[in-house]
Amino acid sequence: MKKILAGIDFADDSSSVARQLIGVTVLVDGVGGRIVETEAYDRLDPASHTYGGMTPRNAAMFGPPAHAYVYRSYGIHWCLNFVCREAGHGAGVLIRAIEPLVGLDVMRERRGVEDARLLCSGPGKVCQALGVTHMHNRLALDAPPFTLLAREEEVTVHAGPRIGISKAMETPWRFVLAGSPHLSKPMRAPAS
Repeated sequence: MKKILAGIDFADDSSSVARQLIGVTVLVDGVGGRIVETEAYDRLDPASHTYGGMTPRNAAMFGPPAHAYVYRSYGIHWCLNFVCREAGHGAGVLIRAIEPLVGLDVMRERRGVEDARLLCSGPGKVCQALGVTHMHNRLALDAPPFTLLAREEEVTVHAGPRIGISKAMETPWRFVLAGSPHLSKPMRAPAS
């Protein structure tokens, strides 16, 4: 069953959705910007929260597609994921970084930094800048407070190893907007 949003079928594989999300604009209550870095996760992937099956913590990642899965990383930072694949599968895309474009004053106040490159250059920073918390878990991405807008132009996307994980680190499911200064970390050995 297709779930099209911003020109992307969220019922597709997580790696396909993660690549297609680069260049898409995400807004939460009207604050946000262009997605410049993502990572894909799937239930067959040992690095995924869904690898060991459904739990109360990861239930949202089992669907339906085009919904938010929000979890706390290391008990400190909220992380925003977009659920994909069919309901029950257990796949999603971590939003690692965005280029801030709308509501910069709000983001600066929430983050306590001025430099636009530091506002959303990491998954915890994205959530803090956009005001995303566990209250957003399971919410549909095609309804308020979320807005997703299709790419306005073609983009060059590089793929490489994911970061910040301890299993399946070399799986090339990290996707970045080529040349973006807003990434969480530079890309190692990019491949197209």
